[in-house]
Amino acid sequence: MDRGGMRGMRRGRGMNSFKSDRDNDWRNNKPVGYEEQPSQGTGGGGGYGGFNNYRGGSGRGYYSGGNSGFTGNYAGGGRGYSGNGNSYSHQSNAASNFNYNRQDAAAWTRLQPKNDMIEQSLFGQGHTGINFDKYEDIPVEASGTDCPKHVESFKEIEFTEIIRHNVELAGYSRPTPVQKYAIPVILKKRDLMACAQTGSGKTAAFLAPILNMIFVNGPPKDMPTIRSGAKIKQYPLALVLAPTRELAVQIYDEACKFAYRSCVRPCVVYGGADPVAQMRDLDKGCQVLVATPGRLVDMTERGKVGLDMVRYLVLDEADRMLDMGFEPQIRRIVLQDSMPPVGQRQTLMFSATFPKKVQELARQFLDNYIFLAVGRVGSTSENITQKFYWVAELEKRSVLLDILAAEGLKAVDSASESLTLVFVETKKGADSLETFLDREGFPVTSIHGDRSQREREDALMSFKTGRTPILVATAVAARGLDIPNVKHVINFDLPTDIEEYVHRIGRTGRVGNLGTATSFFNEKNKNMAADLVDLLTEAKQEIPEWLTTLGKDVQSEQRNSNQRKYGQRRYGAGGFGSRDYRQFDRGGARSNGPSRNVSNGSFGQPNNFAGYNGAAPPQGQYMGYRGGNSYGGNYSASTDWWGAV
Repeated sequence: MDRGGMRGMRRGRGMNSFKSDRDNDWRNNKPVGYEEQPSQGTGGGGGYGGFNNYRGGSGRGYYSGGNSGFTGNYAGGGRGYSGNGNSYSHQSNAASNFNYNRQDAAAWTRLQPKNDMIEQSLFGQGHTGINFDKYEDIPVEASGTDCPKHVESFKEIEFTEIIRHNVELAGYSRPTPVQKYAIPVILKKRDLMACAQTGSGKTAAFLAPILNMIFVNGPPKDMPTIRSGAKIKQYPLALVLAPTRELAVQIYDEACKFAYRSCVRPCVVYGGADPVAQMRDLDKGCQVLVATPGRLVDMTERGKVGLDMVRYLVLDEADRMLDMGFEPQIRRIVLQDSMPPVGQRQTLMFSATFPKKVQELARQFLDNYIFLAVGRVGSTSENITQKFYWVAELEKRSVLLDILAAEGLKAVDSASESLTLVFVETKKGADSLETFLDREGFPVTSIHGDRSQREREDALMSFKTGRTPILVATAVAARGLDIPNVKHVINFDLPTDIEEYVHRIGRTGRVGNLGTATSFFNEKNKNMAADLVDLLTEAKQEIPEWLTTLGKDVQSEQRNSNQRKYGQRRYGAGGFGSRDYRQFDRGGARSNGPSRNVSNGSFGQPNNFAGYNGAAPPQGQYMGYRGGNSYGGNYSASTDWWGAV
């Protein structure tokens, strides 16, 4: 395909276009063709034909769910992504109007028949990093009454056959620190408040045990009757709330993995997409619902979702949901609608920071919870090789071409395993750089805030599959995304603060994988020099001599002018992003709160934590946010915008 065709794909036009109605759930890398009727799409003759294989033609296949008698349709090829809006699905056992089989609850714990196409779609993109052992260095603090003992291996966990099978397919050889502690807590049916960011394995930490308990308990005996026809209403057993559509989709993808070959069907609803298509998908059955707060309220008001049977409630990135103004919707969902009250449901809250509003939610939503704080996962660790080049503004494009050419990114066929993310500061800069790289023969796409949802999905699918292994993005547009195969992050434009830098480079080197972060530095970035030197020193990285000299000069200037914004930053792996506020009084001193259990590294004395409710941080310590009621560690641990692993 020529470059014009590739650019046409992102715009939704041209040969073999990725153009689609928003109903089409292709954005999740799903097998093409699950629908009530065969697709009538009119896309190019060589349309996207299923789990990353470009092939044309159309076909229709059938899958029988075996003992439970579920059926579904799967097209063998499809006609491209320009369809009539039929929703696609991962689930092999999903059928319209899902029937809870109350007579055969044992079927919920049995593996359903295998489907090779779905299995490849769900698990074919997994990658295990060669430095996974570095996870053992991540510190964990657990506190609360009767805190369950953590585990060291999946073999110690009494998972059902379904979960064990899917854990193996997902390539999880051993649990990450958050999984070691969170899974036993959840299986003991305890509420949980966890400080952990994406990249730590937290999504699997709550999905695996929740689905396991659903399988074990079987279909509820008191399930309301699911109405037929246009008035179908679903009653999910588990509800996961997420702040962004991208994160919601990623959690849904993970739920599909753990629900594979089971009787459970996950669904996802989020704003910015056609609600009619999402309602049609819900009508096929939903036991696990992933949703953004606003769209969930919409679905409950339409009578499509009832919360009466929710037994497991998860609030993921709670701080981000509050920052985005979702507090009224969250309170309505949890406190005002038909949601079972505290004590009759299990509630899990994940947040990277715990400001006052999040603490208030925890007090109201959780009961006798376990607090879990997991150290930062390698955002500036030795997993990421950090490189700095002094590059004048007018020379940036030339240097970028040299780097991309050296990596062989013009050869698309060999680039799918080497995705490169290029950060720029402005939307105009993203468009301009994409056009430049395209003219130079590089397979590239871009995203920024002015792009439509469809254009963003087109670009992200093309990037994830390696068709365009270079993505130019603004930092804001890239938030909420999780792309596992990013090997190289390039800061074409450095951010203006160190926290954003740490966040950006954390897009590579995830889950134990190795990565490279390259940054272009020049005179306009000199105020970052001292902070970068501190960070590189902490991460045991090679520091250019010119950067060390500049850092000392800037440090001296800032001391003289008393303009240094922060004290010494603590980027070491032993720090925590937050703490169990029940253990501290308002002044920051440790009180006689719940007992705690600390593992995998040390986090220092109590004064290593920042102040609480506006109290000043101890002398020389770094505070994640200035002033206000927030407290916590560095920015990478306090806000990771990229969703689930």
